[in-house]
Amino acid sequence: MKKSTIISAIAFSIVMLFSTNLSAQNFSDLDKSPMDAASFPSSYKVSDKQVKVIYSRPQLKGRDVNSLTPNGKVWRTGANEAVEITFYENKMFGDKEVKAGTYSMFTIPGQKEWTVILNSDMNVWGAYSYNEANDVARVTVPVTEDKKSLEAFSIAFDDEGTMHLGWDTLRVAVPIK
Repeated sequence: MKKSTIISAIAFSIVMLFSTNLSAQNFSDLDKSPMDAASFPSSYKVSDKQVKVIYSRPQLKGRDVNSLTPNGKVWRTGANEAVEITFYENKMFGDKEVKAGTYSMFTIPGQKEWTVILNSDMNVWGAYSYNEANDVARVTVPVTEDKKSLEAFSIAFDDEGTMHLGWDTLRVAVPIK
């Protein structure tokens, strides 16, 4: 083998060695508002779900929940992307019939009641581009208080399929049948 070919092969190997390290994947740190999911039925042993919600869970971190969920303004209902809710079969969302499918979910918080909104827009960051014209259903539900405080915004389903939103001592129950 020629000396120039050997030098070229060595140079190529060195370049490849360093370029592999330079293009290594950069993984981000854990999100400050991690993504989570809730489903109905809630049991992990049941794979045939009727409803699934994917959302991000902001933390209070000493902040007031009322400043994070401003009254009368459309809220993304969590953090980061708008909540994504999938109905695997037709359902009643409050008193509104909703066809099986995936929707974004927003809320309009209030002192005594919240409006919970299903919208056809998908892949939405926050509520910045919320478009009321694309609402599929709206339901207004009362706000209640609980003794237990939740540091992280949470969504859960009870055994009847009611979707519960909770943060700090604030609670909102959305009937889904």
